[in-house]
Amino acid sequence: MAGMSKPKQKDHSGQGRDVSDIFGTVDFPLKRHVSPHGRLTAVSMMKDEGPYLLEWVAHHLSLGFTDLVVYTNDCSDGTDDMLIRLEELGLAHHRRNDIPDGVKPQPSALKYAQEEPIVRNSDWVLVFDADEFLCIKYGNRTLDDMIGAAQEVGANGIVITWRIFGSSGVQHWSRAPVTEQYLNAAPPLWNKGWGVKTLFKFDPEYWRLGIHRPKIKNKHLESEFPHSVRWLNGSGRWMEDYFKFRGWRSIVRTVGYDWAQMNHYAIKSMDSYAIRKLRGNVNNKKDKYNADYWSLQDRNETVDDAAMGHSARRREIMDLLLTDEVLAKLHHKAVTDIENRLEAFKKTAAYDQLVSSLREASNVPITQVIAKPPQQRDTQKIAAQMSSIEQKLAQAPKKKREYRSEPSISASANPYVTGNIDLSDGAPVATFVNNQIKLPADPRVFGAVALQAIMDGKFERNHARRLPGLIKPKDRYLEVGAGIGFLAARLSCLFPDMTIVAQEERYPLVVTAARIWNDNDIAQSAKRKLLKTPLFHPNDGQHVSSGLTTLITQTDCTILYINDPRLTAEMIDTALHSQKNALPQRIIIGARALGGLCDQTTCAERLMALGFAPLEERPLDAALTMFRQDKQT
Repeated sequence: MAGMSKPKQKDHSGQGRDVSDIFGTVDFPLKRHVSPHGRLTAVSMMKDEGPYLLEWVAHHLSLGFTDLVVYTNDCSDGTDDMLIRLEELGLAHHRRNDIPDGVKPQPSALKYAQEEPIVRNSDWVLVFDADEFLCIKYGNRTLDDMIGAAQEVGANGIVITWRIFGSSGVQHWSRAPVTEQYLNAAPPLWNKGWGVKTLFKFDPEYWRLGIHRPKIKNKHLESEFPHSVRWLNGSGRWMEDYFKFRGWRSIVRTVGYDWAQMNHYAIKSMDSYAIRKLRGNVNNKKDKYNADYWSLQDRNETVDDAAMGHSARRREIMDLLLTDEVLAKLHHKAVTDIENRLEAFKKTAAYDQLVSSLREASNVPITQVIAKPPQQRDTQKIAAQMSSIEQKLAQAPKKKREYRSEPSISASANPYVTGNIDLSDGAPVATFVNNQIKLPADPRVFGAVALQAIMDGKFERNHARRLPGLIKPKDRYLEVGAGIGFLAARLSCLFPDMTIVAQEERYPLVVTAARIWNDNDIAQSAKRKLLKTPLFHPNDGQHVSSGLTTLITQTDCTILYINDPRLTAEMIDTALHSQKNALPQRIIIGARALGGLCDQTTCAERLMALGFAPLEERPLDAALTMFRQDKQT
């Protein structure tokens, strides 16, 4: 490719001139992994991580990293000595982070890593911290499998989003593994937890290492090199082009956890937090360990045990590491010293005050969490820094730049819990206002994505905002597969004189819809109905051919909104052909239906054959919106 030099031949042996004189000088049963993808290197920075180090090392060796390069500064608990011993065993590389005056530890370490022969000879690199554990879900849960899948589609990087793990309500110190002790995390769609780390194919000629993602060197921004950068998100879907040049967080269109996630255990237990507060952190941030930081990181809304898939191999490796007497002695000393120091601290009033403040911070609802606001964007500066390639991408027609969001990210596609919904437990749930409608954040009813949308006030937000624009005087609205009846409730408040019928066959959703209508003072009447009319036989699941036909006929609807995922384009077409009344003026096939059995292309073709045309101007997101050409709309 023009403007690109031929990559230098890389040493994959781990025994070349790039390793230190002590690397692999002690014979040990566990050998360095040899990957078909070359050298897979983890780069990290640590300070006093002695009690946790062996778990971190064992975990990431179990994933298939061939090299662990760790920079340490100001260690007082033997972390550096443990890494030196691991280097002697041929399992890690320890480097000193000698920090120049006025430079922060992490940038200092990355500058060294940029010139480190181990890193420069690496094929794939991932930069991450000691409190972060890579969790792979793809294939056999190894780097080799996941990188192989990425390369099969022509990708050379994977952008991995954080999952923020809280304390799980644990106060006291424990020697139990971090990845097994803390299994509660923030909801996947909580955007304050969307920082990323990037696993990418490395060439030091083109890339400069970064904490969250590498940066293309300035001299190559105007070359053809950016065109060769093809990164996937954590679900194996293509990242947007802008991320080649800037950004360190996922956005709603790019977040994904199906392939991998970066488990971030920033606080662990209250006692662990107290220890960190006592000894400081690798980047010397004085205000890092306060109550606001705790409330931000102590998120326990969902259970996430994906890392347990790595436990068996990690445990096997850690047990093997502890057979080395030198390493075992250093590890046990680090643990004992911390426990002794913690025991002394727990006898003070300062410890009681800290625990009290943390308990109070734990009670801060996720919707009220304070996070440091991002730096205000300087649009002129960004424009000046944009490469000509990115400018061309930004100037392309919108449809060419459009990135189709994942089905897992769209709350409207499948907002409800699949399988049985049990409403017998009457535990109270918090309610949140969504477009003036109070909705319950009920985990018995809603999936994790929809729960987060409700708490953010964004449940089916686009449809709730734009559907009213399709309403005309004297309209009659029928929604089939209305779920919890949210859109019908919204229209009831906006158009009190309009006839609105919401049908839902799934009984727990009908019950929930009735409660929501009641909570929002929407009374059922001749013009306001919640129906549980069946469209399918309850015993064999076969479609009742007359069900949809009868609903359309009886309501004589002018607007038909179909969102039942079981209905096909053929079923809808049959019901419309059977109408004795005039056909509806507008038909909307919602995201739940299109995500089910209703093929969008087939449905559009059949509706057009009946005289409908697509709504071109501001159609509803993730829905097929059609209107009758021979009717005033």
